[in-house]
Amino acid sequence: MAQETSEKTGGTGLGHRSVSMERVSKGVFDVTNVRGGTLRIGGGDSADFTPVELLLTAIAGCSAVDVDFITAKRAEPVTFTVTSEGDKIRDEQGTNRMEGLTVRFAVTFPEGPDGDRAREMLPKAIQMSEERLCTVSRTVAHGTPIDAGLADS
Repeated sequence: MAQETSEKTGGTGLGHRSVSMERVSKGVFDVTNVRGGTLRIGGGDSADFTPVELLLTAIAGCSAVDVDFITAKRAEPVTFTVTSEGDKIRDEQGTNRMEGLTVRFAVTFPEGPDGDRAREMLPKAIQMSEERLCTVSRTVAHGTPIDAGLADS
């Protein structure tokens, strides 16, 4: 059973999430979240992120935040890099989708007992994120349907 909550501003807790997009020019949109953060997306003709790149970003970012929150309790990382990749394909039904999605972590911690504890926790933190914590990758893996249509007037 899904847990209900009144949180509407994002963050790591449960609750409603939303973004809005406004067209800037052909294939270019400014996205705004409820806290006022903005970014621009495009179709690949500029440096702006494409929607597929944002999907990869969301998958990697969700796991990165989870893993960072867990391991940083033990030691601050010296380096922390996450890479997300996949292949955009057109399947037998003629529909575009991504396959072969991967997330790879390259993290180092300082020498000493705190760094040792963080290094020891790192594989478990990645597993916890993949199997339970990361909302984005859990949603993709689950295959949640999307209801697309016209906005209510």
